[in-house]
Amino acid sequence: MPTLAIEKGFLKDLGRLEKSVYKRVTEVFDEFEEATHTGLHLEKIANARNPNFRSIRIDQSWRGIVLAPSGGDVYTLLKVLPHDDAYAWAQRSNVSVNSATGVIEIRDEAELDRHIPETREHATSERPPLFADIKDGELIRLGIDEKVLAFARTVTDPAQLDAAKAFLPELQCDVLFGLAAGFTPEEVWADLGAHILSEPIDTDDLDAAILRSNERVVLVSGPDELMDVFAYPFATWRVYLHPTQRAAVEAEYNGPARVTGGPGTGKTVVALHRAYTLAKRGAGKVLVTTFTSTLSDSLREGLDMLVDDDAAIGRIEVSHIDRIAHQVFRRKHGAPHLMTSDDETAMWTNLIKKLGLSFSAVFLAEEWRQVVLARRITTANDYLAAKRTGRGRALGAVQRAQVWQAIWEFEQTLQEQGLWTHETVRREATRLLEATTDKPFRHIVIDEAQDLSPDQWRFLRAAVARAPNDLFIAGDTHQRIYDHRVSLREVGIEIAGRSSRLNINYRTTAEILAFSLGLLRGEAIDDMEGGLDSIAGCKSYVHGERPRLIGLTSAEEEAEQIASAVRAWLSKGIGLSEIGIAVRARWFASRIEHALTTAGINCIDLAKAEDLDAVRIGTMHRMKGLEFRCMVVAGVSAKLVPAMNAVTAAEDDKKTHDQDLERERCLLFVACTRAREELFVTWHGQASPFVTALQTS
Repeated sequence: MPTLAIEKGFLKDLGRLEKSVYKRVTEVFDEFEEATHTGLHLEKIANARNPNFRSIRIDQSWRGIVLAPSGGDVYTLLKVLPHDDAYAWAQRSNVSVNSATGVIEIRDEAELDRHIPETREHATSERPPLFADIKDGELIRLGIDEKVLAFARTVTDPAQLDAAKAFLPELQCDVLFGLAAGFTPEEVWADLGAHILSEPIDTDDLDAAILRSNERVVLVSGPDELMDVFAYPFATWRVYLHPTQRAAVEAEYNGPARVTGGPGTGKTVVALHRAYTLAKRGAGKVLVTTFTSTLSDSLREGLDMLVDDDAAIGRIEVSHIDRIAHQVFRRKHGAPHLMTSDDETAMWTNLIKKLGLSFSAVFLAEEWRQVVLARRITTANDYLAAKRTGRGRALGAVQRAQVWQAIWEFEQTLQEQGLWTHETVRREATRLLEATTDKPFRHIVIDEAQDLSPDQWRFLRAAVARAPNDLFIAGDTHQRIYDHRVSLREVGIEIAGRSSRLNINYRTTAEILAFSLGLLRGEAIDDMEGGLDSIAGCKSYVHGERPRLIGLTSAEEEAEQIASAVRAWLSKGIGLSEIGIAVRARWFASRIEHALTTAGINCIDLAKAEDLDAVRIGTMHRMKGLEFRCMVVAGVSAKLVPAMNAVTAAEDDKKTHDQDLERERCLLFVACTRAREELFVTWHGQASPFVTALQTS
């Protein structure tokens, strides 16, 4: 029975069709399985570039261009256009097979033919060819075909490549962009992740290429599935994985594995596909988890779009870490009596007075969490001998003894009063799991791993048996927004030799990415394995407007400027919910909300989690895991960013001071990289030192 498939590029066109045409396209898919080709007016096209091109009637005025197989039943829909435009497209475009990967590619061949003599005329001795140092054989190995090679040899300026994106095959264009950016052929291949097929490829066999092209072609069984594929921005990821991503998703690992990468490189998507892949294998329960309920809800929504297999979804649990820990705890002890944060502070304060200590309640609480809990210390001797990595204030033996006395009495009071904190619940749940071989999960997939605490890592390690494919970790230490410093080795997780990196940003324009990366330039950020991490290779091939930076004299003027920018975006057709506004200070969010409301613009606080058609306003922390077409990062003033109450004074603790500043930089970096197309950074008064340093560098 003939089946209709969709080529990736068509999905971008589908949403721009008139509603009546869009509806008719979905009906064609339903009819295709039942009707004869004649009934659907599948016809040859005169003067088509490819003899396998056919036209399919959508309605009286619209036609689809279909690639018919030489044999077999899979017909691939490439374009839907008005009648004359459709035939013109078929007469200038062609489909070919990439000689390195064996997948199909689409090009505007007439435009490519036109540009080859044009670029030859513009090539001069003053400007040597851009790829003069790269041999033909290396370009061919990377999948550059004869015609694109002829074009590449005439290119003298990267701007010519930008202009060529409209007519070059996508993968070959990516290869040329990577080489133009200064990467070696080996680095380009590694970044793109495309796998060179070992067997010879018949570049004339389009039927075989279609079957190989699961990154570009998806079979759609009917209108409902077509609607699902296009319904969400996430949906293209559900169908298409870049080869580097697919390699991480489908690999067999002999233990824990990790995927890292800069913002927008698809780490979360890879994590969800990995969970689905493991669940389909049917080896046991799969946990998908992260550190907050908000992010775990987002993961659940992603899986709901990705998974259409009831058996597989039944083997996947999505929940944040504390919820799982509490479940383990309750099965043994019942519901815990949790201490509030105010009560905890009061208890530390009372102990300081009782023992006559010079330490603050914050210092003692963090010493308990970051040293005692993180290193599983239970005795005074262990504490006196413990490394206090990351704790900037040095303590002598007498001071350590004083701190330990306070921590011991704190824990004794908890025990006597039957009180628990989330940390002590996790500790007890970890102890219970370590004492049994009956683990609740066969696989655990962890997203936003950089923000997990050591005791959360120990709990997850205890929740799954040591076995192949036990833990899959996705994260980026450059996006750490909480003060957790972890060595995976110290919490029992070894990933040496099982780590991969994603470098291509699919969300953010090159201009926004370059600005955001500049915020972190020169920062030495750990990699959770005892070394330093880098996202210097992270890049985007999509270009757009440069970020706009504006300083105002007052908070009121800044809020009004933001309202004006939002009005301008709305007038360009940007939807309300496609606009996000991030702030560091909560009070300034209220000021912006008032300005928007006064201007008649619907807006909502992200903390309210209501699904309304409105501009989203929230703190930089709340923006984690979200993305918007247009983004305002507001209140980036010297008095607000970095937040004074979030940074330890240098004279009190220089190391902690530096770590606090790094975290504040990372928080601003996260906020800026939520933008897909346009970024607007504003402040009032003096700009943040993070921004002024960037402007003067």
